Amino acid sequence: MRLIFVISVSLFAAACAHGEAPMSMGPPDFTRIETESAPNAAYYADCIGQASAQGAYGRAHDADTEMVLFTCTGTPAQRFFDALGPRSAAIGSEIVVGTKTYRSTNPVQANLFGVDYCWRDDGSYECTVSLNAGTFLRP
Repeated sequence: MRLIFVISVSLFAAACAHGEAPMSMGPPDFTRIETESAPNAAYYADCIGQASAQGAYGRAHDADTEMVLFTCTGTPAQRFFDALGPRSAAIGSEIVVGTKTYRSTNPVQANLFGVDYCWRDDGSYECTVSLNAGTFLRP
């Protein structure tokens, strides 16, 4: 009897999860989203700014995600890389591959897709910032 109950609840939950879209709670709210100070955001802004100025950006995608990748080098990348040091140490996201030391904002799961990261190799620095942009990027 207990098994039948568990199966019934599971089937009901699955049906609800795959049913119609939830009812609208009214029109969307277009009120500006408030922000707060985030000093580390400057590393993103500097990297994206340099990448934009140099045309160092492009589209990357997988089956269901469209990204704009911005790549910066030199001073903005070095500052970002250095700033990532404490976080990378805390979350285990600093990895050495050959002569390159990688640091990422979040641990790398399968590959670098969707991860913001920097690397250092013999005094050279590079960072890649990923912006999830949606299907607007599709050609």
